[in-house]
Amino acid sequence: MDISAVILSFNSQRYIETCVRSLHQALQEASLQGEIFVIDNGSKDGCVQTLQALQRELGAMLQVEYLPENTGTTRSRNLALRRARGAHVLVLDSDAYMNAAALRALVDYQRAHARAGLVAPKLIYPDGRFQLSVDVFPTLARKFERFMALKELEAREPPAAAGAVDYAISAVWLISRAALEATGLLDERIFYSPEDVDYCIRLWAAGHQVHYLPEVSVVHDAQEISRPKGLAGINKFTIRHAKGLLYLFLKHRYAFSLRGLYRRLHRHDA
Repeated sequence: MDISAVILSFNSQRYIETCVRSLHQALQEASLQGEIFVIDNGSKDGCVQTLQALQRELGAMLQVEYLPENTGTTRSRNLALRRARGAHVLVLDSDAYMNAAALRALVDYQRAHARAGLVAPKLIYPDGRFQLSVDVFPTLARKFERFMALKELEAREPPAAAGAVDYAISAVWLISRAALEATGLLDERIFYSPEDVDYCIRLWAAGHQVHYLPEVSVVHDAQEISRPKGLAGINKFTIRHAKGLLYLFLKHRYAFSLRGLYRRLHRHDA
């Protein structure tokens, strides 16, 4: 099995069919053997009916688990990660649309770079605009900047260079089997974000690296459910994100400076 894909859906009827169909087509066009796991987090918008129709069409290749309620991003993804058999595990958001060129390039890159335990492509919005999807580990200052002015950052900051980066958002991850086994599952004490930062820190600590491959791109029609539009838009996901960030800082013993974290991870020793 080349690829085990893990997709999380929550009220994703607008996106999920395109996500699954694009991945299925990419696997075929890239001549990769794959299995697709979807964990539905208690959707109420018709997503379940869409997934059931896709199951009837795609058969055993598409395995869906329907949860009665939203359990967050970690516990639900871990259900699928435990069942994944592939040499590479593709973590994919339901609003990310894979293509064969990107999938083939990610797999080939990871096979050629043994230390690249996690590889992420460039992400773009549906209109082609660049998405800031890899970054330095977030300090309080950087997190506030991303929270308040992400679109401005995306417009003015140049894309990262190919190669090792601190972390990549979990919209599109390709994780090697060796890295998954060394790092383990997602931390279920985080309900919703920043589980991706936490996992990348732990991956670096386990002796693997996070790499960025901007030569290929994947469309990510970002829902950003935790990003409010002004104070009135603050919701339970925003609050859970803030709690998760506090937990991240306490767990990894940093908040204002990256020097100590980098030293513990040997981040710039290579």
